[in-house]
Amino acid sequence: MSEAVYGSPSVALARTGEAAVQVSPLVIGAATIEALADASLERFVVLAPPGVLERRYVLAQALRALKPGGELLALAPKTKGGARLGRELASLGCEVRENAKRHHRICHVTRPAAPAGVDAAITEGGPQFVERLGLWSQPGVFAWDRVDPGSALLIAQQWAPAGAGADLGCGAGVLAREVLKSPGVARLTLIDLDARAIAAARRNLEDPRAAFLQADLRAAPSLSDLDFAIINPPFHDGGAEDRALGQAFVIAAAKMLRTGGTLRLVANVTLPYEATLVALFRHSRLLVRANGYKVLEAVK
Repeated sequence: MSEAVYGSPSVALARTGEAAVQVSPLVIGAATIEALADASLERFVVLAPPGVLERRYVLAQALRALKPGGELLALAPKTKGGARLGRELASLGCEVRENAKRHHRICHVTRPAAPAGVDAAITEGGPQFVERLGLWSQPGVFAWDRVDPGSALLIAQQWAPAGAGADLGCGAGVLAREVLKSPGVARLTLIDLDARAIAAARRNLEDPRAAFLQADLRAAPSLSDLDFAIINPPFHDGGAEDRALGQAFVIAAAKMLRTGGTLRLVANVTLPYEATLVALFRHSRLLVRANGYKVLEAVK
């Protein structure tokens, strides 16, 4: 059986075959859902993402890739899109059989001969140029269609980094674009777990000093002896608050930096990064606090 899976659904809710092709952009080494041939699969299991445009895009891509009569099993937590999942599949021309289990909504669909609205959903959720950003981006990428307030505050602090550095959790490249304005930057590695973010950043930053890496920063870092790093660290994982995730980014930065290297980060004022900075860096200080955010600087 030809089968694909998007995300990592619990085996208690949805089982996939050992040969199922993983197509989530958040899984390193996964295939891309866009590369699946039309009407080529017999079964598709989707752990649907929480964002509306992103979720409809994935569902539409799954229907495109399924053969007529193929099976689509889509599920999501009730509070993270699950409550809307059945209606969204119906709007794509599907007859939906729906049940609930372990706080999830689980939808079973047989792919119709002619799904409705698939092309529109793929266009709305696909890569696109965002005028107000002046960048290419895609729904699902962090702050995909705006400069988030934390990044804006970080950008507003004058800084002219030099040497080799990294943007950890780069998104579409908002911070990297500002960093590369400094003529002293010799090389900047943009790192993100999301393959969509890396693809967008590549498209946005045609600068020979820029390098791109899809990586999970909770794993061992592949860079060392950097002169600087910049972070707007995430504190959500799969939609749930996870303060340890942001701390992992700070730890990764500390491992990558040389002695004397500088880290700049922005965070919500309620998030406690100061103790981690004191433990890992020789000096740290608050640069600014405004609009519910703070910018911190630390020297290793």
